[in-house]
Amino acid sequence: MPEPDKSIGRKILSFFVKEEEPGVATGTSPAPASTAPRPANTSSAPTPTPIVPVASAGTVDSKFAEHLANVLAQNNPPGPDYFEFRETLRSLTNLGLPEDKQYQAAWASFKALGGSNDMAALTNTANQYIAALNKDKDAFSKSVEAALAERVGGLQNEQKRLQTENDALTKQLADIQKQIDANTNRLSSIGGEVNEQSAKITQNKQNYDTTFAHFVDQIKGDIAKMGQYLK
Repeated sequence: MPEPDKSIGRKILSFFVKEEEPGVATGTSPAPASTAPRPANTSSAPTPTPIVPVASAGTVDSKFAEHLANVLAQNNPPGPDYFEFRETLRSLTNLGLPEDKQYQAAWASFKALGGSNDMAALTNTANQYIAALNKDKDAFSKSVEAALAERVGGLQNEQKRLQTENDALTKQLADIQKQIDANTNRLSSIGGEVNEQSAKITQNKQNYDTTFAHFVDQIKGDIAKMGQYLK
């Protein structure tokens, strides 16, 4: 398929974005649009429902809006189809008509411009554009998965490695603290044992010295008496 005119992409982009509301593509917010005619009984303010689904937690991003508009432009066949109908519908939004009257007037104008009299031509081409968007979404999802695997996966592996190291270090610290506590308890008991053993050894030395002196005194006494009595 030949490369689409960029002006077509900008025109298509304007179908889905209101220029007067700031915040998204081309300084605008998304204008709701429908892929098929709505029931004729509604009389609320004429604002089409969005074709591009937006997650409730996200926002319409200008770069993605322009990208999807270009996707639609690449799949825009020649001749009147859904987009010509939608352009007419968009031109009626500021006229204050009820929504059902807008769709009916756009349908009449579309047929007057040479469009098909069969409404299926509109819904079929609208569904073709949805299929093109879904194909692009699948490709985008694959690129997201690849990015997650490469970037987030690498970070998650590092996260696991660091957590494993921290767990091992925490266990080492616990073991070290346990050993410190055991050593502290032993140091406390050793203090008492030192005093006890010192007292016992000192007492034994004193007992030995006393016993030694007793023996020596007796022997010396015998020596003295032998000199005295055995001349």
